[in-house]
Amino acid sequence: MANAAEAKRMYGKGNYARTYTEVPATDPGRAWREGMVSGNGENGYIMSGSPYNDSIIFQYMWFNFPSPDPREIPEELTGQLDDARRNVFQLNDQWKITHADGRTRRRTFFYGYHPGHQLRLNMTNKGTVTEYERWTNYETAETGVRFTDEFGEWIRTSFTSREDNVSIMKLERSSAGAKLNMTISIDDISSLYKAGGGMTELQYKKLVDPNADYIAQIAHYPSYQGSELIDGGYAGLTQVIVVNGGKKRVQLADSNEPMNVGAVQNPAIQVVEADAVYLITQSNRSFDMGKIEDFAGMTQYPLVHELFKNTNAAAEKYQAPSGHFDYDAALAPHAEKHAAEFNAVRFTLEGDEDFKGADNEALIHAQKESKSSINHAFMEQVYNQGRYALICCSGSSAPRLYGMWTGEWNPGWRSIYTLDANVNLQVSPMNTGHFTFAQLGYIAFFLRNASDFEYNARMSYGMHDAIQVSVNSDGDRGMQVEYDNDYPFQYWNAGASWCLLPIFEYWQCYGNRQIPIQPNMRIHDLKKILSVRDGGLTDEEFTQLIRRGYLDLEQDILLPLLTKQANFWEQLCTPEYYTDPSGKASYERGKTALKPGEKYLLIPAYSPENNPIGYNSTITANATMDISAARDGLHMVIAIEKAIKREGYEAAVAKWEALLELLPDYKVDKDGALREWAMNEYTENNDHRHLSHLYPAWPAYETQNNMELRKSAIIALENRNKYNTSDATAGHGWMHKALVCARLKDGDGVVSSLLPMMTDSGYYTSLMTDHDTNRRNDCYCTDTLFGTVGAVNEALLFSNTGEIEVLPALPSEWKSGSINGLMARAGVEVKELVWDMNVVSFTLQSVTDHHEMKVKAGLPWIKGMVNGKEAEVHDDELGQYLRIPLNAGMDVRVILTLSNR
Repeated sequence: MANAAEAKRMYGKGNYARTYTEVPATDPGRAWREGMVSGNGENGYIMSGSPYNDSIIFQYMWFNFPSPDPREIPEELTGQLDDARRNVFQLNDQWKITHADGRTRRRTFFYGYHPGHQLRLNMTNKGTVTEYERWTNYETAETGVRFTDEFGEWIRTSFTSREDNVSIMKLERSSAGAKLNMTISIDDISSLYKAGGGMTELQYKKLVDPNADYIAQIAHYPSYQGSELIDGGYAGLTQVIVVNGGKKRVQLADSNEPMNVGAVQNPAIQVVEADAVYLITQSNRSFDMGKIEDFAGMTQYPLVHELFKNTNAAAEKYQAPSGHFDYDAALAPHAEKHAAEFNAVRFTLEGDEDFKGADNEALIHAQKESKSSINHAFMEQVYNQGRYALICCSGSSAPRLYGMWTGEWNPGWRSIYTLDANVNLQVSPMNTGHFTFAQLGYIAFFLRNASDFEYNARMSYGMHDAIQVSVNSDGDRGMQVEYDNDYPFQYWNAGASWCLLPIFEYWQCYGNRQIPIQPNMRIHDLKKILSVRDGGLTDEEFTQLIRRGYLDLEQDILLPLLTKQANFWEQLCTPEYYTDPSGKASYERGKTALKPGEKYLLIPAYSPENNPIGYNSTITANATMDISAARDGLHMVIAIEKAIKREGYEAAVAKWEALLELLPDYKVDKDGALREWAMNEYTENNDHRHLSHLYPAWPAYETQNNMELRKSAIIALENRNKYNTSDATAGHGWMHKALVCARLKDGDGVVSSLLPMMTDSGYYTSLMTDHDTNRRNDCYCTDTLFGTVGAVNEALLFSNTGEIEVLPALPSEWKSGSINGLMARAGVEVKELVWDMNVVSFTLQSVTDHHEMKVKAGLPWIKGMVNGKEAEVHDDELGQYLRIPLNAGMDVRVILTLSNR
């Protein structure tokens, strides 16, 4: 058996499974989805854990497979705005977006994420497997396999280093001294799941150097005119280090795959009688691989050379005095970084103790058996897996739909970034969850796309100095190329406000920060954007900023970007389209100013993906989502202006406050429900899974201190629950509902929203998640996993500037538990939050100076103690609260005695 130190590292904190799903070399199907994952936000892998025929599929966050689809917005889009407005106002739902070629439909697609090389480890000595386990260690980001056969106990472990940006695997001889004998090969691309369809123009080679020091795959993308990847390609390389054994290059049988243009189609490495084998892997891509017509004849590959140099640097860096590679030395600096991130928050729920420590299959089975309540052991493990996986795909970008993992080509929705729900759900725990890598990656992703977001506003609306976030991005581009009458993405207006909110919340949690400049930010495209002045930064100012090496969160990111999203709302509003004092939609050509009692009409609009009853178009006006996003976006820019106090900020604040007063009012239906469109002319449609109109509850905060708005939102949610019969399988719908329920103080609603994915087929044995309760869309997806963490955080802590509420939406079945380390969006860490039947206790530690906090609890309480002294209790129309002054670094201990619960 494993020694004590090894066992502690393997099982100290993590999950494990006693079964595995082997990924065949041909026709693998969905088997890869059961594999354990690791990553550092840029490189990573999925490991199946098969004892004798293991597969490791390597990942690189920036892989993008090109297509012939255009990478620019056609000029025809801009000229249709007047037609769209006029026809929406006239309630003409038959109006169609038209194009230069006469089509009424245009929805081209972004580039698709794809896997790197699929490495196969085929063991020569095979026996009868017993005592099998595979695991994920949350603290070290290691995955591992342990089993016993006639030759002894075998253990292999792997991780992707956040220190050295390589993936490292260790294989050792058995406990009984049996040596390692195996073949290391790379599977054909065409054998991976869903390969085909448009891939025939790809060319690739498998490479093994003469000394068998590495095995690699290099590929040239198809060359399409207008593509930034016209001369691009990618590679993955695995360096092979053998201890006290032999290795040699061998040739396996050719598969005669047309895409494989290598002189030797199927080279491999054979390992003989080794005491240990270490595999060090890195993947990357290139925009300059040369012309595709020259690729077959190439014999030198700069990208492969670069990868080998990097893996070899890691090999030499961690060489032990014995001359062998030191796996533990390589693990230590990475594990220190990763463990600090993971352990920043700890969550426990009392109950179901018999399942604490159970394997994944047992936990999944137990949860499926418990249809009406959440198994507390399963909930803890899912929360931890969500934290772990979000860390693993954080740092260089935002999470893709698949996080950063795929074992298939042409993945569902191309595993892109969908910004009208999926990404927003995935980053929902980012700030309150006390992460640090995630915010840097998210900011880098936004800045990388910012020039395209400005391009969108110019082409969709003819705007200047404004940004409009596209519904989708593939990471390289976020331009508005997807639009038609079914999905009029060009008129989705809420994106910039919604997608800047997490960056604003980062500032609320931590105050101003220096954000390191990353190459992936595409910083040289941002000279104009990184300034609120017309014309942007001067060349000299921009050069100084680059030399400085970081961006100021307030000055360089939030102020310019929030200003540009506010400019979007200002330019969207035109006095020609308005609602009169009675709320009637009106139009007056040439009108230059609103009269008293009139409000702007936000037209056109798109409330994803719904339309009013009897109105057969999703192009509408006054979407509640837009109204709330505009209000929230303007409040954010006002807050940052007041914080920075730049010269002339008072005029900017006055302008935005005036615009706030002229935005449309929300409307409620005859039953008191918040309407999805603030339009008397529309009939509400509740047969839909999307909850866009509940934006005032989440992600915005308006329902927190407005009881009437909260009541109308609750009724609106009840109507969705009652009338939505068309789609109840999508995980993102349930996660969105869970977050809304948390903000509406409905803890049992949080549970009922999480249960469908938990009790059906939402979870794989790796504890990663699918897109649907029943897997109907054949789509691996992480918004359920990450969104669950966000929903738990929101159920246990609400916060906004100057206010904190502990346990605002505690589920009734969660009688006692604790969470430690959540960050409040008020510059405060909430430590040691513990609750049971009688008491709630917690410690507040401020990260900023001199502010007073309004502190509430979601459970009825009768006495409050602050630092051991009874505190004065204050009351308002929303209930009891304490006023607690805070200074940076000081701890304030609060104990609330509960009334009957």
